[in-house]
Amino acid sequence: MSEKIGIAILGSTGSIGTQALEVIENRPDYFDLQVLTAGKNADLLIEQAKKYQPNTVVIGDEDSYQKVKDALWGENIHVYCGEDALCQVVEATNVHTVLTALVGYAGLKPTIHAIEAGKTIALANKETLVVAGEFITKLAKEKGVNIYPVDSEHSAIFQCLVGEFHNPIEKIYLTASGGPFRGFSISDLQKVTLEQALKHPNWSMGAKITIDSASLMNKGLEVIEAKWLFNLKPEQIDVIVHPQSIVHSLIQFQDGSMKAQMGLPDMKLPIQYALSYPNRLATNFPRFNFMDYPNLTFEAPNREVFKNLDLAYRVMDELGTSACALNAANEVAVDAFLNKKISFLEIGELNETVVNETKNILNPSYQDYVNSDQNAREKALQLLRK
Repeated sequence: MSEKIGIAILGSTGSIGTQALEVIENRPDYFDLQVLTAGKNADLLIEQAKKYQPNTVVIGDEDSYQKVKDALWGENIHVYCGEDALCQVVEATNVHTVLTALVGYAGLKPTIHAIEAGKTIALANKETLVVAGEFITKLAKEKGVNIYPVDSEHSAIFQCLVGEFHNPIEKIYLTASGGPFRGFSISDLQKVTLEQALKHPNWSMGAKITIDSASLMNKGLEVIEAKWLFNLKPEQIDVIVHPQSIVHSLIQFQDGSMKAQMGLPDMKLPIQYALSYPNRLATNFPRFNFMDYPNLTFEAPNREVFKNLDLAYRVMDELGTSACALNAANEVAVDAFLNKKISFLEIGELNETVVNETKNILNPSYQDYVNSDQNAREKALQLLRK
């Protein structure tokens, strides 16, 4: 390889961002870290900047700007703050690939700027396609930009498609661990605590995604993301619960043949694959041993109990800004649950009410998404105050 790949990590202090730094650190011959950004975690951003020496850092929280700037004084690192700076740094000429690892709606605007600048996108921020899949996929096509998925399930589908892009997909199966509440009834869920919801059986993730996994909203968002990534109809996407999290997802082709991607539950592999595609770089990651997993099991998700999944299918079918409203409501609801203001079951109830009461705009512009997000958040906050 003649030239290193310049990488910008948006959200370097989160779960995906910190693991991406491990991937990059292991291959200094292949990757060239250019940009690190964080929302509010100034201390970890400073620590990362001193260790990895990127060209530029951005702190989203403007109140922390001086702290970061002072801490990095004397280092050969540019320091900026705010959303505008976040959107500008992804356009830098020395950046080839932008890893969008921001959580939630915040990832949308900088991802749009990166696409408009012709950058390759490694997408860990599923909300970008959930909120504005129609807009993003059209823009990426116009700009000739590749979007490589980082979510383990979408990476699995993508890996199964390599060499098969000319063969039509009949169906895909996104696997779900079932989270900490697999097998629970509605009455069981009425008693669950925040601490229980934050204990995922297989994956180490940030708090928001962990709660989404427990409610199956994360899988619902992944269903919507898959529609846009792989140009599928809702009926071509199915979800199956696989508690061991070894089969990361499957494709069924029109001849009935199926392909699955397997491996231990470790996000570093899909991160690296997205950053290095089409190459598979050698790693020292732990290897899967069949004898450690003599039984791989599969079951249908309980949609009567975990209603967020059906809600996601509904908004995917409606198109327009409906999914944007769902995402906004869910971000507010999960935040309220994390702060112990509502119960676990009330997350889904709030989501459904907001979707029902927020106008769906078809063929939306970017501003329509912005307005829908704002309106849905305001509606969710009003409901919380009642």
